[in-house]
Amino acid sequence: MMRLLSILVPLMLAGLAAFGRRPVGVAFYDVDRIYDTLPALFYNDEEHTPQGRYRWNTERYQRKIRNTAAVIDTMALDIVALWGVENEQVVRDLATACRGEYSYLHRTLNTLDGMDFALLYYGDRFYPLDVEVGRRYLYVEGELEGRIVGLALCGDESTARWLIGDLRDEHPGIPLVVLGRIGKLPAATFGLVDATARAEKAGRGTIRRAGRWEMRDRILVDTTLHAFGADVFVRRYLVDQKSGNPRPTFSRGRYQGGFGYSLPVFVYIRP
Repeated sequence: MMRLLSILVPLMLAGLAAFGRRPVGVAFYDVDRIYDTLPALFYNDEEHTPQGRYRWNTERYQRKIRNTAAVIDTMALDIVALWGVENEQVVRDLATACRGEYSYLHRTLNTLDGMDFALLYYGDRFYPLDVEVGRRYLYVEGELEGRIVGLALCGDESTARWLIGDLRDEHPGIPLVVLGRIGKLPAATFGLVDATARAEKAGRGTIRRAGRWEMRDRILVDTTLHAFGADVFVRRYLVDQKSGNPRPTFSRGRYQGGFGYSLPVFVYIRP
């Protein structure tokens, strides 16, 4: 009997510890094209320079960094996947501007417009182990609360479709969290669930088009992970109270000084 208890008690304690573990909050945020103010060498970012069309100067850049960091701080999540950052310096400035002590990961995608993916994360909750980058995606495999999980950041539906298939073949048994412009993929076919589907059904979305909300950015979560609480992150200051649209940085070429045309999406996960 004592031997049996010596086996069962540690297992019960481990189960209770896992059940009581704080969930990991994960977000995807299209930050609406954060360029620095310096001309690039390998692509044309002339419009986003002090002399360019958008008069993108230090003051406007710093305001954009502060605005974006304020949204990230308000979400207060453990992992924030970013789309629309020009380079590592932009990501470093964002991480520095945040109140949370985020680590960051950035890779250059070599796109024609210079836009990249990046990851802000708390190092005590997520530890990257392997990084793979392509033209329209960033894949980061790492330890999430003691479990190996793959985060796949995607730029469009066609990329997401073949990337998920390849990851299932090349990394069998690794639970996936797919974030970004995924479109309406048949998530169940890939062993995933669309965590943002309920918010979409309720009429919420990340962008406004023709006066209606549209869920352009999504989060798909592996069925072996416990995902809950997914939604679009919105606050009054992010939305113009007259038009109902997100407050953009630019509108029809004119500087508005807003936070961005897109709202973040988020989910909580128990690995």
